[in-house]
Amino acid sequence: MSERAPRHISVLGREAVAYLAPRAGGIYVDATFGAGGYSRMILDVAEARVIGIDRDRTAIAGGFDLVDGAGGRLTLVEDRFSELAEVCAAQGVDRVDGVVMDVGVSSMQLDQAERGFSFRLGGPLDMRMGQSGPTAAEVVATATEKQLADIIYIFGEERHSRGVARAIVAARKDAPITTTDALADIVAKVVRAKPNEIHPATRTFQALRIFVNEELDELYLALAAAERVLKPGGRLAVVSFHSLEDRIVKIFLGERGKVAAGSRHLPEVAQAAPSFQILTKRPVVPGEAEISANPRARSAKLRAAERTAAPAHAEDDLPSWPRLADLKRGG
Repeated sequence: MSERAPRHISVLGREAVAYLAPRAGGIYVDATFGAGGYSRMILDVAEARVIGIDRDRTAIAGGFDLVDGAGGRLTLVEDRFSELAEVCAAQGVDRVDGVVMDVGVSSMQLDQAERGFSFRLGGPLDMRMGQSGPTAAEVVATATEKQLADIIYIFGEERHSRGVARAIVAARKDAPITTTDALADIVAKVVRAKPNEIHPATRTFQALRIFVNEELDELYLALAAAERVLKPGGRLAVVSFHSLEDRIVKIFLGERGKVAAGSRHLPEVAQAAPSFQILTKRPVVPGEAEISANPRARSAKLRAAERTAAPAHAEDDLPSWPRLADLKRGG
């Protein structure tokens, strides 16, 4: 590996990689490459191969130096992490020894004003992690008041979602809402700031970002894909940053790690064998030192599990929450 100092240390990175337990000759998937923190640590601790995936072209381009220094052990692919099984197959890989995911927006994306993820940095209201699909500005311009309220309530867990949606619809009649500053100002007139609490626009921005990027669907599909590609004994480590993500991971691993209890009343009902052994009975959270160094780490939770030899479970139906496909243009 190159002697160049790391540019980025992933939240709970050391703990996540420790659960992966990389070994020489193993193949690992960094499903959310970002700034390359997990990939760098895996490559540093073992003579392993890493397949890095990111839908953000900027992240892939930023990882070229790491590829050059990895001696052929790192491959980067621009794609959604829900497609990780297909990405592996395209690389001639059917089974892998580990998958790590860091769910949600990256610090790199938040810190680029032109990406429009943060209300703290003035910029266009974009929020797309990839290069395609409608922007947040287009969603704000075309969604009905009810659609906006549902998006903000379900994905942002914002109690004032109806008021925020009403204010957005009223404001867009006067002028298009095209910047982060404009939207943050609208929300702040409905959700009042309170001392020592998050910015009034935080939940609305989170909701729009999740909706624009279909993040929760992506997570559901990525977890199922990881279950399919992990070999027996392979490890899965997932770091999430808010309750919606963590709940999905917790339920997924809980269902697949559950040992079916026998029933004398229903002895004929077959139960799927556990496909994972849970390694983290409780989520791992950052220590005070990491939180002090990176306040964004405060809400992070790590869950990990080891793949058993049992077949993958049938994929669950996706929840019936708002989706881009349901958004009526000009609604």
